[in-house]
Amino acid sequence: MRFISEASSDGVREQIFTLGEIPGVLWTPECAATTRPLVLMGHGGGQHKKAPDLVSRARRFVTECGFAVVAVDVPAHGDRPKVEEYDRIATENQARVEAGEELAPLIAGFQALVARQTVPEWRAVLDAVQQLEHVGAGPVGYWGVSLGCGLGVPFVAAEPRVRAAVLGLGGALASAEAAARITVPVEFLVQWDDERVPRVQSSALFDALASAEKTLHANPGKHGEIPAFELESTLRFFARHLG
Repeated sequence: MRFISEASSDGVREQIFTLGEIPGVLWTPECAATTRPLVLMGHGGGQHKKAPDLVSRARRFVTECGFAVVAVDVPAHGDRPKVEEYDRIATENQARVEAGEELAPLIAGFQALVARQTVPEWRAVLDAVQQLEHVGAGPVGYWGVSLGCGLGVPFVAAEPRVRAAVLGLGGALASAEAAARITVPVEFLVQWDDERVPRVQSSALFDALASAEKTLHANPGKHGEIPAFELESTLRFFARHLG
């Protein structure tokens, strides 16, 4: 892990790093010196590790809960180079939608492809970050919606260090098998008028989760219109399960 830059503001220390070819950012309390819970955040499609909404959530996890938070650019996003195969698939999918095919299955297939790369990458990021003295090997949480859900479900299923997860805006078409291996507590967000993920698919993914503790948070609105109060619920959820 190589740190590129560091800055502090309002009690939050922000460190930009690379791990091999993976660009990332780590937020911690400014005076952190001991082991603390760590939340890995997965950004949405077309976004990046410092998307404004993600940064806002991350800073509140740090200031209000004392957590460390890490986010990285997934392949073909942010500071990572384009992937010709992904561009080709996106172009083909757009043509198929214009020809009348449903969007949700195409999104699910693409996310399953990307997850084969991101799951081992994210596990390597956890390894590296938890070796830092100001983070340590504390409990781990995961937050990710939309693309962050499509990639997050197989990650949470594969990573035993994750103790709790917030997921949502995703469906079961590509994720049901992995969801059946998730047993940690989950908050699951659904937008009732989601134009990208049919609510029946979101409900199916929620049903597929094997977690004994799972809650479905359904709100009116389209795909990107999660209400602000859901962040308050997320803060309480992680504080309860990660300490």
